[in-house]
Amino acid sequence: MDYSSDMKNRLKRIEGQVRGVLKMMEDEKECQSIITQLSAVRSAVDRATAYVVAKNLEVCLREQTGTEEDREETIEEAVKMLVKSR
Repeated sequence: MDYSSDMKNRLKRIEGQVRGVLKMMEDEKECQSIITQLSAVRSAVDRATAYVVAKNLEVCLREQTGTEEDREETIEEAVKMLVKSR
């Protein structure tokens, strides 16, 4: 699969968020603020995961020439990936 610049930029933003959390820890910021930022990181990772799976599913379904059963299997695999990642 070709990973778009949008997908990569999402991960770069997450990388920046994680660096920000580390800086907060080094600066001994309040625990509540750090937890809030970690929750934001987790949400961003969840959204990025869902985005990658959805785009991959879209590509697979567009390229797939098999039966309806094959498409259903592809969708089922994608759902399992999403559920597993949570």
